[in-house]
Amino acid sequence: MTRPTAATREAVTARDAIAARFERLPASRWHVTVRLVVGVVTFFEAFDQLLIAYALPELRQEWHLTDGDATSVLTVGSVGMLIGALLSGRLADRFGRVRVIAYCVAASGLAGLALVACTSLTPFLALRFVQGLAIGGEVPVAAAFISEITRSFKRGRFVLLYELVFPAGLTVGALVAAWLVPAAGWRVMFAVAAVPGLLAFLVQRTVPESPRWLADRGRTAEAEAVMDEIEAKVSAATGEPLPPVRYSPGPPAHPASPTAKAATDAERTTTGLRSLFTGRYRRRTLVVGAIWFTGYFVNYGVTSWLPSIYKDGYGLTLSDALLYSTVTSVAGLLGCLLVALTVDVLGRRKIFAIFLGGSAALLLTLAALGADTPGQVLIWTSLSAVGFFGSNICLYLYTPELYPTRMRALGCSVGGAVNRLGVILGPILVGAVYAAGNNVATVFVMLGAVALAGAVVAGALAEETANRPLEEISP
Repeated sequence: MTRPTAATREAVTARDAIAARFERLPASRWHVTVRLVVGVVTFFEAFDQLLIAYALPELRQEWHLTDGDATSVLTVGSVGMLIGALLSGRLADRFGRVRVIAYCVAASGLAGLALVACTSLTPFLALRFVQGLAIGGEVPVAAAFISEITRSFKRGRFVLLYELVFPAGLTVGALVAAWLVPAAGWRVMFAVAAVPGLLAFLVQRTVPESPRWLADRGRTAEAEAVMDEIEAKVSAATGEPLPPVRYSPGPPAHPASPTAKAATDAERTTTGLRSLFTGRYRRRTLVVGAIWFTGYFVNYGVTSWLPSIYKDGYGLTLSDALLYSTVTSVAGLLGCLLVALTVDVLGRRKIFAIFLGGSAALLLTLAALGADTPGQVLIWTSLSAVGFFGSNICLYLYTPELYPTRMRALGCSVGGAVNRLGVILGPILVGAVYAAGNNVATVFVMLGAVALAGAVVAGALAEETANRPLEEISP
């Protein structure tokens, strides 16, 4: 165990000490194990989230759903995710990251099992709402936790290689659904997706609570004990002694002036949602919220309706419609991998501007070409998915970096809630525009314009955070 010496103890807070000890940890098997356990949980939450788009064509036929019913089926889970995201951040900042993650996973699995028994629309919608609460609660808290156990050097690559599990879950869900729904029906698909709820027990047994959170809550002895355990496991995994800790108080984020000091004091004392709109965090919250909204508006505006558009608008069979949609999801996964490998070199701001801007250009090109054939839609939406999937996964890295430990989960959860607004409004507006005249090209004009707005905001206003310690970015 390495703690501050007597000479440095007064100058180093418990928070700064824990941060310094994390900064000297080399990447190791321990990091990979924790990332894998939390990643598997997030993988299956993503798996559950996308299944409804692939079940919808069969549900419409089985329960004779109207267009309004279909829109409700697509969006009710997102409403639950919005509320779940808002609730989970406050809970995780108060009671701990790992506990909230485990409870959300258990609730999602139980709701998934109950969905299998549904025979009508009303109970199905209620259970999808509950499942949405759980999924919306788990994902942003997990993002905050992974950021808190990572050092600043190449943090982007480490975190995004974990975050790849979410689009991977979407992609595997699409592949499984494309095969399973036509062969065995939607109920079997939801039964398979519910089984991983058992992972809640694995999370609580194998994943330690965040030492940064423990120190920030004043539980210094627990934070040091957990940190001791982590350091011992990392040292054993690498087979070498750990490098020395370089203790130093966190540098001020602003010049030492009365105005800057007053702003910092206000930031440290304001609590709750107000804290996200105080001092330097106001601009950060507004900018990242705009990127969350536009990116997910486009993402789900495209992916939620593609199976139905292919089937009803172009006359493809259900199997072909699901297969075409799956190709777009696979392309999106490749975009996420590309971002993970380049984010520490290009930086966060350039990633958003390039990938979301590129997606806008491709969608607008598809609209200009007329979107006359399913093949045309397949090619251009798949290329565009590389951009909007890649930009969106970067938000799970970027948002935790913008806020201090005391409100990191809350900041992530508000970002998750804003993305739910995009997820809800995207499918609703796409459905409304499409139903107004079955004009697919108009749909892509709208989506391209929204993506372009997000790219402009990010390129002009986003703050760069690459390779900076969390405590320096957000004191």
